[in-house]
Amino acid sequence: MDIQLKRGFSRAREMIESSENVTVYSHTDCDGISAATILMKVLERLGKDHEINIININEIPDIEPGPDLTVFADLGSGQRIQDMMRSGSRILILDHHPPLRKKDFTAPAGELLELNPLFYGMDGSTHISGGGMAYLLAREFGYRDLSWIGLLAAVGDMQNITEGAMVGLNREILHDSMEAGVESWKDLTIYGRHTRPIVNALSYFGDVTLPTTNNPNECIARLRNLGIPLTNGDSQRRLCDLTDEEKKKLFREIYQMMVNEVPERYQRYIPRLILGEVYELSSEEKYSPFRDLTEFSTAVNACNRNHEWELAVEIIGGDREGNLERLQEVLRDHRAYLAETMERIIHDDLIRSMENLQYFHAPDVKVSVTGTIAGMILSYGDWRKPMIGFSETGDGLKVSLRCSRLLAFDGIHFGSIIRKVAGKVGGSGGGHATACGAYIPAEKDSEFLRLFNRAIENEKVNK
Repeated sequence: MDIQLKRGFSRAREMIESSENVTVYSHTDCDGISAATILMKVLERLGKDHEINIININEIPDIEPGPDLTVFADLGSGQRIQDMMRSGSRILILDHHPPLRKKDFTAPAGELLELNPLFYGMDGSTHISGGGMAYLLAREFGYRDLSWIGLLAAVGDMQNITEGAMVGLNREILHDSMEAGVESWKDLTIYGRHTRPIVNALSYFGDVTLPTTNNPNECIARLRNLGIPLTNGDSQRRLCDLTDEEKKKLFREIYQMMVNEVPERYQRYIPRLILGEVYELSSEEKYSPFRDLTEFSTAVNACNRNHEWELAVEIIGGDREGNLERLQEVLRDHRAYLAETMERIIHDDLIRSMENLQYFHAPDVKVSVTGTIAGMILSYGDWRKPMIGFSETGDGLKVSLRCSRLLAFDGIHFGSIIRKVAGKVGGSGGGHATACGAYIPAEKDSEFLRLFNRAIENEKVNK
């Protein structure tokens, strides 16, 4: 770790230790909820009075600092936190998003400590997440057992997507977590390794539209042709049940399908779509939604998107008794809502296409799931173009974008693009290369689309 960043965490520890009461604000996704859980555990162990709040970024202007120390986790760097400070305010920011302030910024009033990897030459999209920053603070107190939550945050934040592995400070966190019960190896990275039957996992696999995409019958035929049994007795086999030889066969099959569908400029990236590091909690049962950290992160996001973030915090924190049944109910309702919504958007032919992007308006769809829907619908559209979904908020529009990882591998960062375009129409935004969002005025959707389409024209996304 950079020596200056290390000193920053030492100072953050002093701020925590000297506080009687700590108010935490964290972001509404797996990364933010994981960060909040880590901080909650630290404060509980230290015997500090504390309050945990999970918020959307657009709620920050309405916040008033707590009576003692206020901590912003997985947010804060991109917002004008200094505007809310008064004499006596003490604020700590643990974020990894692009900062508005300089590293040596001095608050006009009170005390502000902002720790962000970008101040130290690191990439906030791949080197460490907001939850990772919270864990590094926890490590200052010796709480290395919380490292697996820092890794969960990185997985949920898709920090390993570009490289197919954890890099930077995330690599340190991975090493710590392996002492806390995490196992990691290179494997097929098709989603649903423990929870989806092989046919379903292959059918939903889709950074690129393949003959098997949304086509269970084609999946069954190809798996049988490869000699891969679909069942084990009365049980349907999952990807985690496949032998190494079966995985090699499946890899070759998917690889060849992609070569047939993908332009030559993208073909060198194909293996990274199929293979990469996987992360499992050895203490969790096989086929559990908590065994594979990617699936664990999905469960956390399902809770948050259904206004059940307290449930997610409790589950991550280890309080499973009485919560598992509630989680299963949330997951069932969440999946049903997504399926019904996606079917309606497709049935009503709501997807529109422009030269360099595709989009849909979903005025009556939950704002919290618009991005998820955009990702699911992408497999029914053109993978070469990003999919943008619009949903209504109380004071404008939420914009959610999802795209194939191939576009990110090719160097396109839609999070940066959406931040610039949203700013031009009086909004704000940001996020990752393949998953990002923005808030814009309600009447600015057409202008936003025009500017976004033009902004990515030179990227030749759809060529």
